[in-house]
Amino acid sequence: MSALDPIPQASTGTKVRVAYLDNARYWVMLLVVVGHFLTELVVLESARGVYMWIYSFHMPFFALISGYTARNYVGSYPQVRRIVSTLIVPYLLVETTLQLLTQHYDNNPTHLMILSPQWLGWFLAALVIWRLTTPIWRTLRYPITISVIISLTAGLVEIPNVLALPKILGLLPFYVLGLHFSQEIFDQLTRARVRIASWIVLGTTLVASLIWAEDWQERWPLSWMLWKHRYDEAPLLTGPIEGMITRGWFLTIAFVLTMAALSVIPRASSWTTAFGGRTLYAYLLHGYVILFLDRQFDLWSKLEPYGLWAVLVCIVAGLILANIMMTALVARIFRPFFEPKLNWLFRASTK
Repeated sequence: MSALDPIPQASTGTKVRVAYLDNARYWVMLLVVVGHFLTELVVLESARGVYMWIYSFHMPFFALISGYTARNYVGSYPQVRRIVSTLIVPYLLVETTLQLLTQHYDNNPTHLMILSPQWLGWFLAALVIWRLTTPIWRTLRYPITISVIISLTAGLVEIPNVLALPKILGLLPFYVLGLHFSQEIFDQLTRARVRIASWIVLGTTLVASLIWAEDWQERWPLSWMLWKHRYDEAPLLTGPIEGMITRGWFLTIAFVLTMAALSVIPRASSWTTAFGGRTLYAYLLHGYVILFLDRQFDLWSKLEPYGLWAVLVCIVAGLILANIMMTALVARIFRPFFEPKLNWLFRASTK
């Protein structure tokens, strides 16, 4: 397949999916789950290095892909209906149940804060807001520049965590960038020379993260890559100019690594394509498993003394769990919850 061939598409029933994009979703979902498996082990240098590398670009990657797939959003009846059934309803279900679980184990939060996502639900909230504002970003003359300015200045002021607004604004440039991606850009990224360079970039940054994890942590806390803290509050504790410069630095790193990751993603349809079409289930369900293992069995505290072996076990366990939760069986079981039809809720289309 030449670099100029169109991105191949895989047909799944009556809905045509793009193989390349589903492959991208599959590989980045592996990073999401592995990253969450390592969260409680970042006191270990090896875990912190892998975690730092993953978090430096995995959600910017997801935001960009989400922007690209939403570039034709115009607020039509089926588009709005899909937002409600596959984003808003799963958000309410997952956020409510996860907060109830943490209440049970930790007595926190003391009361339900459904509009203040505590963990996984934030990305669903982000997708709703980003998608609803898509026509704005498609209309502005300098949308990418404006989104970068918004991201840089968002850390200067106190922004309430309503629907994860600080993170939504922090990662906004990647969604807007995705809206303005084109087939030609993907063609350029998948040229042989670019792919070789991308493998080198991804490999060297991973090695660098492992080698200098401790040094970088002292200078740049991992919280920078959560995109939600005000610059002058803990744990960032920096001034406005330094804060904007540092966030700009992380935006640049995330952009480079995201481009590199997009470059090495396979274009052809394969088994990862089918799994990539079911990443919603892996994203929403893996949190329950992690929360249960942590609170019920205190698993990560028991693993921590094993050092590198614990890190390797968590990486493998994360990969296995992610793949299990992207199987057709899991999708079939949970589709009524995460992709409900809700015919009773909607008016009939006028078209």
